[in-house]
Amino acid sequence: MIDVAIGVDVGGTKALALLVARDGRVLGEAQAPTPHLTSDNVGTPTAEVVTELINDLSARQGLDPASLPVCIGLPGMMRRDGRLVYAPNLLSASGADLGALLGASLASSMVFCENDANCAALCEHEWGAGRGIDDFVMVTLGTGIGGGVFADGNLVRGRSGFAGEIGHMVVVARGAACLCGGHGCWERYASGGGLNRLTREAAIEGRLPTLVAQRGNAAAVRAEDVTAAAAQNLDEAVVLMKEIGWWLALGLANLAAILDCGHFVIGGGLSIASDLVLPSAREYLSDLVEGHRARPAITVTPSMFGPRSGAMGAALVAFERSS
Repeated sequence: MIDVAIGVDVGGTKALALLVARDGRVLGEAQAPTPHLTSDNVGTPTAEVVTELINDLSARQGLDPASLPVCIGLPGMMRRDGRLVYAPNLLSASGADLGALLGASLASSMVFCENDANCAALCEHEWGAGRGIDDFVMVTLGTGIGGGVFADGNLVRGRSGFAGEIGHMVVVARGAACLCGGHGCWERYASGGGLNRLTREAAIEGRLPTLVAQRGNAAAVRAEDVTAAAAQNLDEAVVLMKEIGWWLALGLANLAAILDCGHFVIGGGLSIASDLVLPSAREYLSDLVEGHRARPAITVTPSMFGPRSGAMGAALVAFERSS
């Protein structure tokens, strides 16, 4: 039995690779910026970066990458056979068979692909905040919003494998333009990318005067400035983070009404600011969800593993599919 596997979470901003033991211990880590280069061979830049991460991680541990099961968690619509058919936040790999590309570069027959939020949900169900819970929704707040849905103890994949694309649920009719080609998608309001957009708008509209003064001009104010200032209780920043909390709660209310789920696990890159967002999201949720008082309690908890959940869950998939 193989005792270690490599899980890679490729997001819109960075790719994170982890060497993981069967009991969930992380034995090694490597990361690199996600490439967004176009190529005649779609997916090749992504495959090259991920191959380098895997080779680096293996070399540091004295392992042969060809002998290790590997799974790549990718954002977007992942077909059941592992092909990424559409990825608005990773267009340079949209349509690519990254499993085949990486299998060739690593000379390995044990390379698999899965949706990144599904990986995060599997991780939290096995080791984290979803352990022992049969019905929950994993919500990953990164460049966009991903989702993994557990029902009756099983991951819901849908007819084609595309279930869980919750970030493209429309929350504002004819709202902000989304990379998917639509408008008003939830991820334009409640993700890390949404925070970037709302920060720019708030700075230009004069709602972040202190931060604009500190940075010199409105265009220089970043989402990171807002989260740092909110942690220091700067009122204008706290208000903006509460706005993110309201948008998060709106989407959760929609999901609760559709799925009757009573537990949400919040992960992804923005989860590092969960203390600034989740309290207000919980408060707003009670007003937004249908029949709140008639429902059993709805819990909203941070991921136990934060931005690592996707890569750890990818390693779980690698163990399962290589056995």
